Amino acid sequence: MYRIFLVEDEVVIRKGIVNSIPWEREGLNLVGEASDGEVAYPLIMKEKPDILLTDIRMPFMDGLELCRLVKKDLPQIKIIILSGFNEFDYAKTAIQLGVTDYLLKPINSTQLLEAIHKVTDQIEREQELSKLMERYRLEQEETAIRDRNRLFQELVSGNRPVQELLELSGELSIPLSSAWYNIVLLKATSIHHAADEYSPSVVAVDKIVTEQADQLHCMIFDRGLEGKALLFQADSEEELVRLQSEMLDEIVRMLKAYPQIRYFGGIGQPVSRISALPESFRKAGKGFAHRFFVEENMIVDSDRLFLGQMDAASEEIDLSHIKSSQIDRDGIKSFLRVGDQKEAGYFVEEFFQEINASAMRSGLFRQYIVMDSYFCVADFMEEIGAPRECIEQPDPASGVFQNEEMAQRYVIRIMEEAVRQRETVSGNRYRDVVAESLAYIAENYANEDLTLNMIASHVNFSPNHFSMIFSQQTGQTFIRYLTDYRMNKARELLKCTSKKSSEISAEVGYKDSHYFSYLFKKTQGMTPTQYRGGDSAQET
Repeated sequence: MYRIFLVEDEVVIRKGIVNSIPWEREGLNLVGEASDGEVAYPLIMKEKPDILLTDIRMPFMDGLELCRLVKKDLPQIKIIILSGFNEFDYAKTAIQLGVTDYLLKPINSTQLLEAIHKVTDQIEREQELSKLMERYRLEQEETAIRDRNRLFQELVSGNRPVQELLELSGELSIPLSSAWYNIVLLKATSIHHAADEYSPSVVAVDKIVTEQADQLHCMIFDRGLEGKALLFQADSEEELVRLQSEMLDEIVRMLKAYPQIRYFGGIGQPVSRISALPESFRKAGKGFAHRFFVEENMIVDSDRLFLGQMDAASEEIDLSHIKSSQIDRDGIKSFLRVGDQKEAGYFVEEFFQEINASAMRSGLFRQYIVMDSYFCVADFMEEIGAPRECIEQPDPASGVFQNEEMAQRYVIRIMEEAVRQRETVSGNRYRDVVAESLAYIAENYANEDLTLNMIASHVNFSPNHFSMIFSQQTGQTFIRYLTDYRMNKARELLKCTSKKSSEISAEVGYKDSHYFSYLFKKTQGMTPTQYRGGDSAQET
């Protein structure tokens, strides 16, 4: 029901309006009345009506001044002026204030109702448009995440000509026309949740990072479990470094308010051309892979990670000083659980650099490292239920123990294979997650408040990750799927029941039956009445 507030200083006229209109029967609710603007204003602020009916000439505060104050605080309110003065200046001022209609007294209840219903029709159209725009915004938001992620992969893969990359970025309204570029990889996780689980703190941190990126015109790309990729652009290398430092310092400062969040970032190498972005990404990935070796929050530059490392040539090989605890088995397991296949090379490179450099010149120690890595990977395969036989066993005849380079290549191979197997197993898991989410939609589609965040929380996934998985598995955004599901249910009810459209609207998740009819026509190409077969008597 639409809420009405009446302001009229003449008691006889005010009471006549109040008593002559069957408000409830007309779908209206008279929430208050007052004799002048001064009395009315606080009551209007409290009740927040949809429509204000007000006289112009009143004591203490006239109608035009009241309209000015109310429109400032409640810009969506509709105002109908009631006036006995047919003067152009009044009408002109009313138009400037955004008054919806201007009626001259005397006016009967029929004329007033006509004017009110004309305004309520306008409110309905605006609400329909607002809801449609919100639905469109949410769907575009989901699609944008997917398309932006695709663009980022193209930028860092080096597989497409620069001209095509520029055309693609133009289609997505992502400017790529600077003199210098750099990539920073950043990931935030909750210490209380697994990497892909729903966490309100991580959602809040994602919002912080996104807002900071927007303020500094930095491009941000969502990489699912791998966090965010930030693409900095500037006209000079000095400006690029300044901009990058300014934003990262601010993000770190703001993240201190979330002690339950662990964050890590890898800074790439500034480059002066788009075609060099794969190298910037490689350097950022090298630094980002270091997260598996440290526990503290850090944003690191891969070129500066090991500047303090001892010169291996000056060391003597003494295996008695090498402890098995130096082998970071937890780091290997952590990488295998959440690392990306493309990161395996960076991880293993840093994994080997973390070990005493002189020891790696010992064939016996290299054999120990290789075997230990193999058993870590084999244990992980059993843990995820993947066949252990997929992992290449360390064969001395193949030369895996011959030198550090051969040993490193072998460990990279088995870790890449383990991640491939994990992705296969995860794919099955994701199918199960999406199946569960589809079942949840089937049970709750009638809830108008059903959102992507609500379902993500139900399946215990972060919203962004769930959105990407849902799109990949179903080929549709969540909003599109939910709308199609509701429309299909509405079609069933229209064909198989005699229920009114207003009842069907509520049953498929739309409290506003007018918006339901509008959306039905928008998506199905016809009104509910036309789809049913023209039985207009069933419609409301």
